[in-house]
Amino acid sequence: MTDTNIRPITAITLGDPAGVGPEIVVGTMETPAIYEIARPFVIGNRKALEKAAKLLGKEIVINEISEPEEAKFEFGTVDLLDTGVESDAEIEYGSIQLPAQRQAYSYLQKAIELGNEGRLHAVSTAPTQKEGMKAAGVKYPGQTEIFEKMTNSPYALTMFHVHKLRVFFLSRHVSMEDAVKYVTKDHVLDFLRNIDKELQVLGFDNPSIAVAGLNPHNGDNGMFGREEIEEIEPAVEQAKSEGINARGPFPGDSIFAFALDGRHDAILSLYHDQGHIACKTLDFEKAITLTLGLPFMRSSVDHGTAYDIAGKGVAQHGSMVEATRVCAEWGLKLLRGRERRER
Repeated sequence: MTDTNIRPITAITLGDPAGVGPEIVVGTMETPAIYEIARPFVIGNRKALEKAAKLLGKEIVINEISEPEEAKFEFGTVDLLDTGVESDAEIEYGSIQLPAQRQAYSYLQKAIELGNEGRLHAVSTAPTQKEGMKAAGVKYPGQTEIFEKMTNSPYALTMFHVHKLRVFFLSRHVSMEDAVKYVTKDHVLDFLRNIDKELQVLGFDNPSIAVAGLNPHNGDNGMFGREEIEEIEPAVEQAKSEGINARGPFPGDSIFAFALDGRHDAILSLYHDQGHIACKTLDFEKAITLTLGLPFMRSSVDHGTAYDIAGKGVAQHGSMVEATRVCAEWGLKLLRGRERRER
């Protein structure tokens, strides 16, 4: 795929069919604006999609395809690639069920297969359930790790995107004790190098990357911890010596406000909740996750399967629309950036 004057081909995976995934995917495919910026198709199960449409009172026209090249990409028709896994299983909303987990995993596998073959530009993923995936024998802890390992990527950078905030995470799904152990000079420096590389591919010229502090008030010169002095500052200084526009560390209680007013292009948050709380407080519906470092762009909603409301027709699909929109937009940036580097 070399023509960048196109709407990027964007797969939308259905997620856990026992959760809200099918409902928010139906809502997304019923949004005309998505077809203006992307060529979307769904990877999922026909029964699950039709069941969700029925409970939402929607009449959808499904065009079953076996490959993206057969899709119509026309609003009013849902192009569906059904993986055929556990297709006859009777799945109820609201709980972990192994057939549902195997279906969800198959959607991710198919999306990655197509992405590895260069047959799509972006993948927008509906939520899956980590505990359920583990019970079904999936050896990776989450979707990001699945994409990283199955694309043979050297790394997969998680970036939150909400309004003007772009937040990367030094650590994510680990305990606070382990998150603190992750804060080393080598680890911070490695992330700064990778963030700088990926943002430049995406069109950022000498991106400003602000690094958050770990301790209250940046440790107050060692009074509340020495990680800023012994690990974070040396990493930032080394990054600067390599030509990376790194800054900080800045106190975690102010760094996000600085980025919102345009002082920085991106933030390196040091642990899961440090960045998540800021982004979700700013706009819960539009906080979405992008995964950088893969052969294609990948996005996800920043909420779970929501078993408590699944099947009730009340799930809001705004986050899925935003995830798909941003994924398509950044997928095209990625393609253009790689083409620039090849010239």
